[in-house]
Amino acid sequence: MRNINRLVTHETWASVIGMVYLGLIVNLLLLLTCLPFVVLLATTDPTRSWPLLAAAAAAAAPGATAAFRAFREHDASRLGPARAFVLGLRQTWRRALVIGAVVVAIVVVALVDVRLLSATPFAVAVVPLLGVVAVLAIAVGMLSLVALAEAPDARLRDIVKASAYLSMRRWYLTAVSLIGIVAQGAVFTTAPAIGLGVTASAVLYLVWANSRFTLRPVLALDEAGAVRA
Repeated sequence: MRNINRLVTHETWASVIGMVYLGLIVNLLLLLTCLPFVVLLATTDPTRSWPLLAAAAAAAAPGATAAFRAFREHDASRLGPARAFVLGLRQTWRRALVIGAVVVAIVVVALVDVRLLSATPFAVAVVPLLGVVAVLAIAVGMLSLVALAEAPDARLRDIVKASAYLSMRRWYLTAVSLIGIVAQGAVFTTAPAIGLGVTASAVLYLVWANSRFTLRPVLALDEAGAVRA
């Protein structure tokens, strides 16, 4: 035990406890901001309630952006995770809602078209293309939400343009984030309590860190990784 205490410093313990606290607070606030989506997903049949689910998914985008802001402020300032989350929500919710609505609209149109065209002779050519469009929309939207959290004063057009370019240029990083989101969906489906209470913030942190590195060419970052004005 003494050897462990020698190897693990007080700063290390403080960092670990701080990360655990950050994850718990972000999970709680995410649950509150995304409550309509969670309730609909848990209590309804998605094949029948998908219009409501789509609207609720778009409305959940500001919560994700606020979580990214909390991650950003964890080491960059003295703001606690709750204050950072609320600050991010207040500063970015309108534009995050726009991004979420556009992404959901593209995905819904693509999936509806897939269902309509799946039994036609055009399915072989069109269905894979629509699938790619849906995945790209999710990737660009995800990166745009992180960029918005990192640079809340940037123009939305510039954010989307940079996110679209970098999500394809650094496709391997985009793929890691998408895999994380798919894994979180699988965890939520099989064990909702774990998905909501444990892994949600961890997956979003992975997405944030990965996307932040993807956005590095367009973000003014110092050597420590903090955003410069």
